[in-house]
Amino acid sequence: MELLERRQALIEERLVDVIDDVEPEMLREEVRHVALSGGKRVRPTITVLACETVGGDAEDAVDFGVGIELVHSASLVVDDIIDRSELRRGTTSAWTEYGHGPAIVTSDGLLGEAFALFSADPRATQVVAEAMVELGIGEATELTAQPTTEDEYMTLARRKTGALFRAAAELGAIAADSDGFTVEALGNYAERVGVAFQIRDDVLDAVADPEDLGKPTGHDAEMDRPSLVQITDLSPEAANERARTEADRAIDALETVDAVDAAARNYLLELAEFVVERER
Repeated sequence: MELLERRQALIEERLVDVIDDVEPEMLREEVRHVALSGGKRVRPTITVLACETVGGDAEDAVDFGVGIELVHSASLVVDDIIDRSELRRGTTSAWTEYGHGPAIVTSDGLLGEAFALFSADPRATQVVAEAMVELGIGEATELTAQPTTEDEYMTLARRKTGALFRAAAELGAIAADSDGFTVEALGNYAERVGVAFQIRDDVLDAVADPEDLGKPTGHDAEMDRPSLVQITDLSPEAANERARTEADRAIDALETVDAVDAAARNYLLELAEFVVERER
């Protein structure tokens, strides 16, 4: 656990440093409100651990990890506007705190800071750009052509959530200067983890206590969002079994990677378990 805490502290410190340099002050305040209001930092942690798993140094991956966290935060700002969600991570969402216009500018600012970090390596920029295309398709699909079957839902989950998870792991492999097979394998692992994460989100929205979760629940049903629980006849327990299947597939993909750092690899294995069992 100490190894993981050190890595997360490294991410948090760099995240604060990046945000402290944002100009002007008003934008810095709004970016800080969004990016430093909490969160599990799952994506940047994947970036750092993926890098170390294949022999890289944590410090080499931190900027990419912070970048992917900023992209994720930017997407949440937009999600909250679309969903009219007033809470995020137990505090007011950006549009609730500052208004719609400033919230959109905040999202843009987060993306700008992120791509400044990715610009150190063209491969990193390409990976994140491709993930954002998938994310955009997923967001548009959710608004205009919602899935009606489990297969369609899984495609949406891969685009909306899995794509950024995949990018997070691929960035770690790139930071370690890995070969194409390793980049792909780690990406496959993380994409499966991301889909499992999204399914578990659906389950928590259906069954969790809002205070424990840090945001409103029942939102999927209220907003007619394509939750796996909402579009199928699956019970929350059966839906969670689907998440477990994705986590198992993630582990299978990870086992194809030639690991150099066993401790980092073990944390990635534990993460695949955590996303299915988490309570918030």
